[in-house]
Formats: sequence, structure tokens, C-alpha cells
Amino acid sequence: MNPLSGGFRIFRLFGINVFVHWTWLLVAVYEIQFRQSQYSSVLWNAAEYLALFMIVLMHEFGHSLACRSVGGEANRILLWPLGGAAFVKPPQRPGATLWSIVAGPLVNVVLIPVTFALAWRFHSGPLSVPMPSEAPNLDKFLVALCLINVLLLVFNMLPVYPLDGGQILRSLMWFIIGPAKSLLVASMIGFGAAAVGLVLAAVVLRSPWLSIMAIFAAMQSWQAMKRARSMAQILALPRHPQARCPSCGQNPPAVPTLRCACGQPVDPFVTGACPNCGQLVDRAGCVHCGEIAPLPLWTGAMYAPVPPAAPPPGVAGHAVQPG
Repeated sequence: MNPLSGGFRIFRLFGINVFVHWTWLLVAVYEIQFRQSQYSSVLWNAAEYLALFMIVLMHEFGHSLACRSVGGEANRILLWPLGGAAFVKPPQRPGATLWSIVAGPLVNVVLIPVTFALAWRFHSGPLSVPMPSEAPNLDKFLVALCLINVLLLVFNMLPVYPLDGGQILRSLMWFIIGPAKSLLVASMIGFGAAAVGLVLAAVVLRSPWLSIMAIFAAMQSWQAMKRARSMAQILALPRHPQARCPSCGQNPPAVPTLRCACGQPVDPFVTGACPNCGQLVDRAGCVHCGEIAPLPLWTGAMYAPVPPAAPPPGVAGHAVQPG
């Protein structure tokens, strides 16, 4: 499924397109009406939800800008009822991945003293500032703003994949046990925590949102476990020692793991053309990071693949990709 399906772009900042899913608007209307009794005017409820929007958005921009700072790709953010999603693609190194994930919660950490100071300054007390007559609920709003930021930080740091806490745990383990095992362990912990902890909390608190989040986390953890097993199988394959991915530095498998557009498995470091359709191969995709690069960049030296037996005349070179 297209992760942006159902989303519409609202603006672009720092070269990053921000999308909002249409269901976010439905939930916004429901939440504003549901908490209407908290304030003297529904406008304060709308302001509270917009504040939540801004905090989540700043959190996601933290992920995106951090990913770019280490040479990764980040150009989309999606806001939807379960929070936000920054579509980041950091270099496949544990340090780069860790920084790209940690930067999001760090935004919430920076916001804690800011929101707390505002809430303390305007809340009723001996050192508080008198409330403007036209904004009698300002103190209540600022306290809610502070609590929203703290709760988002605490929830995000739970060691449940794919929450930030679960991905941070995975990145830390990556330094010790590698990319595949770290993803497998983190996803197994996330699946157990989602299946037990979040479901139990949803039942005790009678929260439909926690139930939805538990199901979502369990599904994402299950998919991550399957990716980890597939990654482990790829890592166990024999390698081409003379070639290295220019993006992540991994040696490519010495078996036909890449596919031509015609569907034929191809090893571009052995043959210069697809044995099925005869298309010339001049670029290859990495099975680890997905980056596509010209074959000479993979070797850093003279590259002389075995030419096809009878290459069709006038056929342009093309890339073979994982799949």
C-alpha cells in the first residue's frame, strides 16, 4: 500500500513535504467535541488539538533533519490519527540510524522546560501573571500543552517496535549483534510488549486508541520479524569480495539475488547482460540498503563483467534491483 494514500499535502518546509491523512480530520472533530466540557469555549479544544499537531510535527521534523544531517534521505512527513510518520532513509549504519531516531524524542525533551515554564508562569499562584479577561482558560490550556508533550515523549520511548523506543533499542543492539539479529530481537520484544502490555493497558483504561495502537504495533513488529529473518538469510550468502556497495559498504551476494525487469534473477558482477532478455546491465541495486549505483562505483576499480553471448543491438543499459 502507498503510505501516502489518502493523504493530502498541506505545505513544504526545508524541502520536506508535509501530508495529513483525511482520517486525521475526522478524529480531530471527534476529539474536539469529546473534550468540549474541559473549556468554556470549543475554540480552546481546537487550539489544544492544533497544539498536539504542532508538537507531533516538530517531533517528525527532528527525525527528518537529523537523517539529512548524516547523509540520509528524508522528504515526506505524514500526520495521521496514530501520530506522525517521518519517511526517513538514513545510511545503513547503526550510528546514523540511532541519531535519526533519537532526534525526534530530543525535540520533546527540549520542549519540556519551555512548556513547563509557560504553564507555571500563567497558572494560578503567587508568582503567576493575571489571566486576561478574554482568555479565562489560558492557564488550563498551557497545563494541557505541557502534559501532552510529556505523555507523547513517555509513550514514544516505550520499547515497542516501531515506536522510537523500540527503534532506539534496535539501533543500540546493532552495534553489538549486527543489523539482522538486532531487528529480530527488537521486533520480538515489541511484539510481546504490544500483545501483553498495550492490550492490558487498553483493557484496564478502556481506551480504544490503545487497542488500535496495540494492534498496529503487533502487526509492525511481526513484519519486522519477517524482514529480520530475510535479512539474516541474505547476510549468510557467499559474497563478491571485489565489490562493495558505495552507499552502505556491504559486499553483494555472489548469487543471482537481483532481478531484471523481465523477472530473471541476475548476478550483475558475473554477467553484463540478462541471460533471458539480453538487456545490458550497467547499474545494480543493493539488497541491504536498496540504493542503485553504476557498476564501476561498486568496485572502485576496473570492472569487466562477462559480456553477453549476443547482446541485442541498440539496447540501452538498465538497472537490476532487489525483488
